Amino acid sequence: MKRQMSGSFRTSFVREPKSLRHHPALVLNADYRPLSYFPLSLWPWQEAVKAVWLHRVDVLARYDEVVRSPSTEIHIPSVVVLKDYVHPQKRVAFTRFNLFLRDEFRCQYCGARGELTFDHVVPRSRGGTTSWENVVAACAKCNLRKGASSLAQAGMSLRRTPRRPDAVKLRNQGRKFPPNHLHETWFDFLYWDAELEA
Repeated sequence: MKRQMSGSFRTSFVREPKSLRHHPALVLNADYRPLSYFPLSLWPWQEAVKAVWLHRVDVLARYDEVVRSPSTEIHIPSVVVLKDYVHPQKRVAFTRFNLFLRDEFRCQYCGARGELTFDHVVPRSRGGTTSWENVVAACAKCNLRKGASSLAQAGMSLRRTPRRPDAVKLRNQGRKFPPNHLHETWFDFLYWDAELEA
């Protein structure tokens, strides 16, 4: 009988670096691609060992370190692949994180990175809606400068027209932002937007 996994077990992964200090496992879908690039689909080693023990994943690479119980010794997995394919969500949730990812973590007025907030292109006081097509990432300086004015009144322009992102494009967008820590065993399974050496 085929084991069924809960969606949260298969697709929940850690965003907080503090939880990944020791031996995180890269989690691949059954097609051998990461479930997510940003944040990178990682499990703490405890979750990876549990998934191996329950036969929910296959191990593709291991750390040198082992964990032991009174009767068992297991190398900590560094790359695991799910046995059952997880269908990616087609609908992109309208969240602050996804909005910033769509806008590449840049102010859509001046292009600055860093502390970002969001801005209604057509202000709410003028009937603007809170939607993909009317909200953009903005730095505090540009947000304050624009205030409740229209773009024309503020003498400002957008770097690009805001649109609802396609789920596949948004996932691929995450490939532009590799994490600070990449274990050597992960490289064969990650395809970052980086120039290849000749």
